[in-house]
Amino acid sequence: MQTVEFPQSRCLAGVARRDITPPVGIYHRMWGAATHDRSTGIHRPLTTTILVMQPEDARPESKPAVFVAVDHCLLWNREMNELLDRVSKSTGVERSQIIVFFSHTHAAGLMGHERVDLPGGELIPQYLADVADAISDGIREASGQLQSTVLTYGTDRCSLATNRDFKDETLGRYVCGFNSDGEADDTVGVVRLAKTADHSTLATIVNYACHPTTLAWDNTLISPDYPGAMCEVIEAATDAPCFFIQGASGDIGPRHGFVGDTAVADQNGRQLGYAVLAALESLPPVDARMKYGGAVISGATIGSWGYEECSTQQRERANVWQEQRSEVALDYRDDLPRHDELQQEAADWKAKEAAAVESGNADAARDARAMIERMTRRLVRVAHLDDAETYRYPIRLWKMGDAVWVALDGEHYNVLQRNLRHHFPNVPLIIGTLANGSDVWYLPDQNSFGKGLYQEDASILAKGSLEKLEAALIDQIECLVKSVHE
Repeated sequence: MQTVEFPQSRCLAGVARRDITPPVGIYHRMWGAATHDRSTGIHRPLTTTILVMQPEDARPESKPAVFVAVDHCLLWNREMNELLDRVSKSTGVERSQIIVFFSHTHAAGLMGHERVDLPGGELIPQYLADVADAISDGIREASGQLQSTVLTYGTDRCSLATNRDFKDETLGRYVCGFNSDGEADDTVGVVRLAKTADHSTLATIVNYACHPTTLAWDNTLISPDYPGAMCEVIEAATDAPCFFIQGASGDIGPRHGFVGDTAVADQNGRQLGYAVLAALESLPPVDARMKYGGAVISGATIGSWGYEECSTQQRERANVWQEQRSEVALDYRDDLPRHDELQQEAADWKAKEAAAVESGNADAARDARAMIERMTRRLVRVAHLDDAETYRYPIRLWKMGDAVWVALDGEHYNVLQRNLRHHFPNVPLIIGTLANGSDVWYLPDQNSFGKGLYQEDASILAKGSLEKLEAALIDQIECLVKSVHE
């Protein structure tokens, strides 16, 4: 082999950044074990980063892909639909073209209308409207600055992410915590977006699977968790925005997490940020490939290699842009709770909390309050479901040059990501989860059912759904890759 090519895509792209930090005092509690309701300050600002992309040879009827990175855990179904409707109406972009990737930080506050009557909750409706307006403004800016861009893909490794399904032998059941014996994909996917005109960096995309749960119930500050410090490290080195895409992290979290110390979140973020910088340094020059230059006689006979411009054929391949949408029917759980049952259970726990408070039993009151939070989430979980026998799970794929981008609703166990990368070792995969929220909540693998895991309890889908989704993704990615090469 006389030449070596590096995976790339070519398109028109524009980027914008907006601050979406909530006001101090807004409802903040999203941990059952937390004792506070309102945020008391700001660790780091929250941001939204907008990336608008479309093929270079776009026709007038072509529709751009609008990717939005948001520093929040997620939005429920109602709030997500309201945001997409408001953004679409404001910008004229079809809502089906807007994909919101949530960083999934658990320290930004849980912004649901069901919490407006709680302390600080009265600030939520206006804040959600402000976020939608900020995203809309960013879309207009990014759309107005589209320019020819080369995307170059690379990877590195980072040990921040660890398995979090831990068997507590004392309790005799599984808990959510660091499991040193579990598997985790340590792949850091990195994409450098460089302007064709001068090769300067337009943005950096980071795709990594790890729950941002460094900060937990003891933290009262608004924070992006580890993605905040990660972006700071990368942006200081590149002078360009960082766009974070959360991977399949349903059973993955940081080794050191569930703390109240923001310094730990920053430490975790820097660890990942430095891995990203290592990946960026390993990338070739923009729009380049390596070519064998021949033998050089020295103390040993040296095979010399150097960089040259990409071939016309690779540029043509990099310009390929193909979007694919489909659905796969996934079964609901047989034991999915009814709305009225959950309401009664929530009322029972509220009565237990009141009794514990009256008797001065702080531990019992805290546990009851945590259970009320669980009931609130379960009610939200089933509120949007219809009477259909199966859930029509949406799949969004983009073949961009040599890479395939995947946008998935929900929180998937990490084995999905590992298996897809194993099946397509030569195709850069950008695997984004929590895309436009999490209507299905968790998708554990078959082997994780029956262990009493929180993720199984929270899921609305039946055992085997992750495997069925994986099979559908493999088939569709194979078709995309094959169609491009034919």
